[in-house]
Amino acid sequence: MALALSAADLAFRDEVRRFLDEKLTDDLREAGRLCAGIYCDRPVAQRWLSILNDRGWATPNWPVEYGGTGWSLVQRYVFASELIAADAPPVTPNATGMLGPVLIAFGTDAQKARYLPAIKTGEDWWAQGYSEPGAGSDLAALQCRAARDGDHYVVNGSKIWTSHAQWSNRIFCLVRTSSEGKPQQGISFLLFDMDLPGVSVRPIITLAGDHEVNAVFFDNVRVPIEGLVGREHDGWTVAKHLLTHERGGQWSPRLRKQWSRLARMLAARPDGDPGEIAALRRRLAELAVQLDAQEANEHQILSTLSAGGSPGPASSMLKMQGTELLQKLDELGLVLAGAYAAADQSQALHGLNVQLGVGPVDAITNTSRYLNNRAATIYAGSSEVQRNILAGQLLKG
Repeated sequence: MALALSAADLAFRDEVRRFLDEKLTDDLREAGRLCAGIYCDRPVAQRWLSILNDRGWATPNWPVEYGGTGWSLVQRYVFASELIAADAPPVTPNATGMLGPVLIAFGTDAQKARYLPAIKTGEDWWAQGYSEPGAGSDLAALQCRAARDGDHYVVNGSKIWTSHAQWSNRIFCLVRTSSEGKPQQGISFLLFDMDLPGVSVRPIITLAGDHEVNAVFFDNVRVPIEGLVGREHDGWTVAKHLLTHERGGQWSPRLRKQWSRLARMLAARPDGDPGEIAALRRRLAELAVQLDAQEANEHQILSTLSAGGSPGPASSMLKMQGTELLQKLDELGLVLAGAYAAADQSQALHGLNVQLGVGPVDAITNTSRYLNNRAATIYAGSSEVQRNILAGQLLKG
């Protein structure tokens, strides 16, 4: 189904476009185009977040009383879509998109007053301490422990694949405070500073050559009890709320942008074997059909939510379908890039300068995107986990 925009929604879309024309500078757009990972490094992302915050648009999903915009769900969708279409650099969602809503729902007044303003400005940069070497998709199996000692928790253990830990001054972390009962029980949600004694960060350089993720180690880290969000041993409730925000949202604008880039590459491809060209066109068309279906699902869910309904396990479905389609687009991108897919494009990507790239501009990010996005069907809950959720909620009888 197509998303029907009212006259007010169209006027809002035009307002966003004027803002982007004015504030989204050429260098920020280039940084957005060359971002092949999940989001840009902090210097670029924080600069863009500051511009959004000056306009009051840094946290559109938050309630108005905490600095949100008061936009409708459709307006939020339009806003996010226009950012992607304009090549705005993606802002790290750890704080604005995940921790912020968690604090609003579960945090104390003191926690909200302390942390929410600094999230909006980017003064605080947050890492997400969820996955562990033995507990990635099976998050309930985490073993990072926090033992109560007076007015502190003493944290020991490690986290892995921690995005932006090298840039972050704070971390929100799932820790085990009890081993009794089911695995989901006995988990607590803690906030603490990354500069506490005993916290260390080791970089993980990905196959794409990027430093986006890290391993984080905790050695007798003393965390004040004021960092506990929600009730002790009930962090699983908080974690599920956060994962709803991490898995939700929209995929189709990002996928549409990627599809359009591949369409340009195919159109610019030198004349070759007619059969090969026809096969590539057919493959691109098949992906367009799948993209239309993804977009229709998103619009249907958006309409349901706007009417006050519940989407059910929709976030799992959208996350699974969106990430799997993203990988299919990446695979076709490698084919279309041809020999340029093997070129070292690190100077252009890390220097944020397409002039340093090799080959067509649209081909510069192909290999890095492909390698980075292999993790897309794993992070925020693997596709297998999402299928289990869907089976449990939709096929039970």
